[in-house]
Amino acid sequence: MKAKQTNQEYNQYVEAVTPKHNCFKNCINAFLVGGIICTLGQFISNILMNNFDVSREDASAWTSVLLVLTSVLLTAFNLYKKLAKFGGAGALVPITGFANSVAAPTIEYQKEGEVFGKGVKIFTISGPVILFGILTGFITGLIYWILTVTGIM
Repeated sequence: MKAKQTNQEYNQYVEAVTPKHNCFKNCINAFLVGGIICTLGQFISNILMNNFDVSREDASAWTSVLLVLTSVLLTAFNLYKKLAKFGGAGALVPITGFANSVAAPTIEYQKEGEVFGKGVKIFTISGPVILFGILTGFITGLIYWILTVTGIM
């Protein structure tokens, strides 16, 4: 029989198995990946406006669509997970990360069927983001409206 583990032994075990992270390196990686995504978006926008005579508003919409499409394709080929592991928040915060959070569960649960697989799991990760984003926007708009009606703003 094994003796009961003490707190000190448990803490040593936790310390041994916990991965070590380099915060500075992670920040640099996030900066690089996020910067590359933003640069790619700006590049697409510039190409559309300069070479295809698209208005700034339309170029912005097309840029978003193309970035989302790129993210979904990278997710489908299991490449976005590697990008996110390397770039951390730099890959997860932009619109590409949101597209990945919708596409990944859809791909993972496609074996469960259209309704109970894809349909149910599609918003597993992004659902709370959508919910709290809409809720925060509503509350902010309500506060703005109250401040406007009362003459404070």
